Amino acid sequence: MTHVQDDIKLAYIIAIAIMMLFVCFIIFVVLMYNRRQLLYIKEKQLQEAEYQNKLLQKELEKQKSIEQERERISHDMHDDLGAGISALKLQAEFLKQKVQDDESKSDIDELLKTSEEMNISMREMLWSLNSGNDTLGNFIDYAIAYADGFLRKTSIKLLTESVDIVAETPISTEQRRNMFLCLKEAVNNAYKHSRADTMKLSFLQSEKEFLMKIHDNGIGINHEKREGNGLRNMKRRMQEQNGNCEVSSDEQGTVLYFRIIIESA
Repeated sequence: MTHVQDDIKLAYIIAIAIMMLFVCFIIFVVLMYNRRQLLYIKEKQLQEAEYQNKLLQKELEKQKSIEQERERISHDMHDDLGAGISALKLQAEFLKQKVQDDESKSDIDELLKTSEEMNISMREMLWSLNSGNDTLGNFIDYAIAYADGFLRKTSIKLLTESVDIVAETPISTEQRRNMFLCLKEAVNNAYKHSRADTMKLSFLQSEKEFLMKIHDNGIGINHEKREGNGLRNMKRRMQEQNGNCEVSSDEQGTVLYFRIIIESA
């Protein structure tokens, strides 16, 4: 009887050992499968990262090519158009010295005025094309210089302020260009319609938000009239840059707010 019980115990032990071995085998197979799955996933991730790096490299090369083309166009315009406009001005001034009648001199003065306007437009275009100007500091310096040069010929006094500006902050070419065109439109409108004697140009930065504020002390906007093309164009330009243009106006003057979220150049 004791011998039979020993055989039964031995059979149980053997059965348990076999079951343990089987469980260990199952665990080993699962672990190996999971390891292979993890290796497969990592390999796919590496392949995807390599593919993304290649796409990024191609995009960087494309951007570099575009930047080089912009620089080439900028240099060509400066060398060719700039020289042509300068030659035209010299010829007009020489011709003005030779003519006698006032009507011809008046025509030549108009020609000189047009050539000067072309020269200014060319300089603005060159500034816009130059990627070296794609920072807030360069934009603000150029905007102030433009407004000061424009208003110096008028009775409007210009005040400026910059608050929390990080001059090295990059700004995309499109944002810089559209902000400048809005500034030009706003300054011109103030000169033509506001009857102001003072304009304050303010620039404020809060992390990635950039605000340009233009405040005049003129007569304000007549809200009974339809919104003009200039204001509509400014609002459209800001919307295209995922920003906004707001107007506040009363008998104490007009304030224009231009807000954008700064993008890398």
